[in-house]
Amino acid sequence: MRGLALLLALVALALPAVADAKVRTGPGGAAFYKPPAHLTGKHGALIWVHRQTGSGALKPAAYNDLVLYRSIGDNGKPVAVSGAVAVPRGKPPKGGWPILTWAHGTTGIADTCAPTRAPVAVQYVKPDLGDFLKAGFAVVSTDYQGLGTPGTHLYLIGKDEGRSVLDIVRAARALDPRLGKRVVIAGHSQGGHAALWAAALASRWTPELKVEGTIAYAPASHIETQARVFPSLQTSALSGLASLIFRGIDAAHPALNLGGLLTPQAAALYPNTLTQCLPALGQPSEFGGVTASGFFRAGADLEPAFKLLGQNDPEHLKIRTPLYIAQGTADQTVFPAFTDQLDTQLTAAGTKIDYKKYDGITHGGIVTAAIKDTLAWARARLR
Repeated sequence: MRGLALLLALVALALPAVADAKVRTGPGGAAFYKPPAHLTGKHGALIWVHRQTGSGALKPAAYNDLVLYRSIGDNGKPVAVSGAVAVPRGKPPKGGWPILTWAHGTTGIADTCAPTRAPVAVQYVKPDLGDFLKAGFAVVSTDYQGLGTPGTHLYLIGKDEGRSVLDIVRAARALDPRLGKRVVIAGHSQGGHAALWAAALASRWTPELKVEGTIAYAPASHIETQARVFPSLQTSALSGLASLIFRGIDAAHPALNLGGLLTPQAAALYPNTLTQCLPALGQPSEFGGVTASGFFRAGADLEPAFKLLGQNDPEHLKIRTPLYIAQGTADQTVFPAFTDQLDTQLTAAGTKIDYKKYDGITHGGIVTAAIKDTLAWARARLR
């Protein structure tokens, strides 16, 4: 009996302390991502939870959980969003574990591209997120609205992304009361875009949280400017990414009927944006075989789409908390010139920014290249 009692005590210590005894354990596999018919509660309410194992789990954590939580779309309707929570080992500091809420880079729009469903897509940042865990941050990471869960992921639609990034913090704090109110927002590429939106929304959307700062690694910006140039290009190098950008704005504003403006070649591939992830969409047999100039029909009116993309650009945001921007000089996806402009524009609007460029670093390498600086910066915000 003593042995059994000891075993039960050890198991209890390994489990998170749950704030609400009514928190449901969700089903495993794909069923985890199918929410109940009625989503009750406020945004950030926890729907259910399931232990996360396998390659998606962060090894330095005391435990990893998948969470399904409630958020609100830009259309005002409730949506279920999936994500992951990793909590540090040891005893939390006074006030609870500080939280890093992580926004991932582009994986695609199809449900199978969600990081918690396809962890390989975000393996490149796992060691860096592990460093935050070892430094005493709980790490929460959203899949974003419509990515993995019902509905279409509204790629680069700022409010939807930002709300997903913030609401998972509420869900994690409902799961484990040892998580505090102090938050650092961070993200890479698309996630940098999402992190900037989250930083701008936080004071009104989640006013109970204390956002200490935001880290944007090679954040996507000036999408409207680049989209206006895209149809004149004679290359197919950006067509896979462009298919996601235009699908995202098309899904957010169906009246645009962007699918009806595509050339026959592009139109035949357009449904694949809902089934294929980004690497596949860039292949020659997919959008990688469609030149930018052959994307839309001649004379197509793209002006409404361009303006709506501009409304979701982060360079117009007002961010009142500190910001660190990390940019690689060899980045061929998020061009340094646009990040330079972003720094100038946000600084002019009153944001306090630490901006550092990393010589010779590519788009995929910027998080690892900057991790020592950004981790030190994040820790300094907590002092």
